[in-house]
Amino acid sequence: MGAKRGEHIVRVRTKTIGIIFVAAIAVLLLVLVGCASSGSNARSSANSFTYGTTSTWSTENEDHGFNPHNTYCGWTTVRLGVGETLFKFDDDMQIQPWIAQDYTFTDDTTAVITIKDNVCFSNGKKVDGQAVKECLDDLVANHDRAPSDLKIQSIDADGQQVTIHLAEPNPALMYYLSDPYGTIVDMDSECDEHTCVGTGPYVVQSTSGDTVELAKNENYWDGDVHVDHITVRNISDGDTLTMALQNGDIDAAYGIPYLDRALFDNNSGYHISQTATSRVFECAFNYHHSVMQDQNVRRAICMSLSSEEFVDILLDGYGETAVGPFPDTFSFAADPSDAAPYDPDGARQLLEQDGYTDSDGDGYLDKDGQTLEITWLTYPSRQELPQLAEYAQSKLKDVGIKVDVNNTADHRNFVRSDDFDVYASAIVSAPQGDPQYYFTTQYLDSSSYDAGHYSNPQVTADIETLSTTFDTQERSDLARQIQQEVLADNGYYYASFLQMAIVSNNRVSGLEAHPCDYYELTADLRVN
Repeated sequence: MGAKRGEHIVRVRTKTIGIIFVAAIAVLLLVLVGCASSGSNARSSANSFTYGTTSTWSTENEDHGFNPHNTYCGWTTVRLGVGETLFKFDDDMQIQPWIAQDYTFTDDTTAVITIKDNVCFSNGKKVDGQAVKECLDDLVANHDRAPSDLKIQSIDADGQQVTIHLAEPNPALMYYLSDPYGTIVDMDSECDEHTCVGTGPYVVQSTSGDTVELAKNENYWDGDVHVDHITVRNISDGDTLTMALQNGDIDAAYGIPYLDRALFDNNSGYHISQTATSRVFECAFNYHHSVMQDQNVRRAICMSLSSEEFVDILLDGYGETAVGPFPDTFSFAADPSDAAPYDPDGARQLLEQDGYTDSDGDGYLDKDGQTLEITWLTYPSRQELPQLAEYAQSKLKDVGIKVDVNNTADHRNFVRSDDFDVYASAIVSAPQGDPQYYFTTQYLDSSSYDAGHYSNPQVTADIETLSTTFDTQERSDLARQIQQEVLADNGYYYASFLQMAIVSNNRVSGLEAHPCDYYELTADLRVN
């Protein structure tokens, strides 16, 4: 494989002046002439690729970095092809080997994982059991969710094997290790916001503002890498992203607005890869605020909103309706009858029974001199969320609830200060194809992302039972029971699921949407 141009120039300068130097100048002139005749688009090289995205490398989503042991930065590491996990998911969300060769549980609290013998980090260092142990030890010591998810007590390494000792049975262990926070990185190398040394097909060259520069991993262990250089740009505005793709400033885009999809559908100049995902657009009610402690108010909000209407009209059909946190393609999805029905008239009657009237005729209900007014917090990086806020503001006004929308990139600080009544966000509910992840991050007092402070002793007990249940059918039954209890509480409202779509120009191949929502740039990527 030939050297990169910059490396070639360095070597030429070390040679004596003479015929080699003259030849190098001649080649350089030919290159310059070729560049001049190829047009103004500097990305036209078949070995380079520019990717625009509304979500990856975003400070709004806590994935602005490459250290997988920091919040959701592992998503960036995996999405951009810099790192890989021990196991991965196929298109049916079934676990398959990746860095690992296989695993076995020798008993309920002991798992042995064998690492493939041919895997190496991008710096050429072999991945063995000790490297995996050091990485997982650091993960458990530093990550916010991993310790409670994994329940690891200790890890032993011997050659290409690691033996994981658990504090208690954890049937979901391998699912959790497939989460992006389980990305295996070299702990002897730098790993921070700007770089890490992983095993993926690409390495980080530099980061600057909203841009990441990647290069081909010359030491990639799992086949040929076909693209030499990748530029990733975070473009939070959907219209700007659409224009960048149309103008040829980028080769592919994730996050094209739904209303712009018609520009690319049935257009021979573009390819669209799309798939249903478990990324759910959900609303958490803030139980610390007295108005949200009233179940009739929560239920009235749920009854005033229609998932079908939101998907069909506002998303132009590019989405999937929701009942609970999981799509109906999962065996553990909630039963539609468990959710509050869409019934605006019934919602208003429920509020009137609760003592609310429109005493001053301003169109909004009030009680004891207080208008029924709520603050709806959300953020702009997911295009569906501002649309959901506008939809809710209109629909809730119809039943007499005044909604003040706070659509801000600084949403997490508002969550921390409890400055909201409803928090609408997007979360991948089953990134590992199992329900336990979502429950433990959302429904418990100890949950790291229980923004609304939801708590129900029976739900807590059922989640504890689920966490030690190995039988697949029993886990599905428990998961449905847990959702039934939460929906009966009207603890959350679920609006829709993301239909993930990546739009690329017709020069690009090997860039496919995946239902887990975090496999994007892979060694299969080609630019013709």
